Amino acid sequence: MKYEKLAQYTLLTFAAAAIFWGWNNFGRVELPDAGMSAMGSETMRARVVEILEDGEIDLGGIVQRYQIARVELQEGKYQGVIAEIDYGKRQVLSNAVYLQAGNEILVTVGSRPDGVLTFYFADFIRTDTLLWLAAIFAVSILVISRWKGLRSLISMAFSLMIIVGFIIPNILVGKDPLQVSITGSILLLAVTLYLTYGWNLKTHAAVVSMMLVLLITGVLAGVFVNFTKLSGSGDENALFLIQMLDTQINLRGLLLGGMIIGALGVLDDLVTTQASAVFELRRANQTLGFRGLFLSAMRIGQDHVAATVNTLVLAYAGASLPMLLMFSLGRGDYGTLVNFEFIAEEIVRTLVGSLGMVTAVPLTTAIAILFALRVDTPGKWRQFLGPAEGSGDAHSHSH
Repeated sequence: MKYEKLAQYTLLTFAAAAIFWGWNNFGRVELPDAGMSAMGSETMRARVVEILEDGEIDLGGIVQRYQIARVELQEGKYQGVIAEIDYGKRQVLSNAVYLQAGNEILVTVGSRPDGVLTFYFADFIRTDTLLWLAAIFAVSILVISRWKGLRSLISMAFSLMIIVGFIIPNILVGKDPLQVSITGSILLLAVTLYLTYGWNLKTHAAVVSMMLVLLITGVLAGVFVNFTKLSGSGDENALFLIQMLDTQINLRGLLLGGMIIGALGVLDDLVTTQASAVFELRRANQTLGFRGLFLSAMRIGQDHVAATVNTLVLAYAGASLPMLLMFSLGRGDYGTLVNFEFIAEEIVRTLVGSLGMVTAVPLTTAIAILFALRVDTPGKWRQFLGPAEGSGDAHSHSH
């Protein structure tokens, strides 16, 4: 118990220090000069002062409402500048949200060749609403899970800091996206799993299993990305990124890194649940050996994989729903359409993630059994490695 508490508080301190460091230093990372300002425009906050005009316009047969508003820029070198923008005159609006005096919005400021400034509506500012939603989420977690919920929230913050403060900056300065993603993922998992589930044999089994499964998933992703001749250019955002940066970015490595990070959340859930199942089975029946534990745990794992694979497919289908609708309207040949890179990328991403999950179940089961069968092993190593499970252990999510 002494070692468990010491390790837990050490990891908690390390995570808090890393979050604090990342929060204070991310803005100082030497990133290449890029962004909207490098493309001749800047996006900044503004406040709607008044609505000057409110009417209707016909855009390609679609009649919709439009507005012309006077706004005051709130930041940057144009702070205090009063400008006019139009909303709904240049693009078809997909919602019934309109400007009102006092609204906080984002305005893109550009410059014509003759030096005249142009001002365009970019989007609404949603920061306050998002912060309220995050606060409600955090309070709900704390009310339900208390101390473990707090650890889970710190783990989530640490995960975001690794992605925002380590993975993204290193990719932007030209380092290999695959290596950066694997390194960041291993660091992320090692810390967050121990923070959430404590220093014990079950967590050790989950961490070892997760690292091995991540490496296997990375190899599978590399093999099938190579076999399907994917270059990473199927996502238009990746191409846009290349145009914005002077730094050369390996798009195939970026695709592979994205697959690994995307699989983390699902694998976290699957691996920790499977490890928990093994230790629960062992505690319920001390007479079960390796074979008995393996067969019983695999029956649980099979159900979890079946449900999770379906969840993964539905998640990707939901994210790609506009694209699927476009294909349905085009009445294209699906046998031909799946060969286009931006579709093939999603198929490979989904199937590789699913293969990683399938691999995770027997591998995690075997590793967890090896740990569970040694719960009563005497000696100082047993004391250092901690108890079988944390006190009051229950499965919870932190991805």
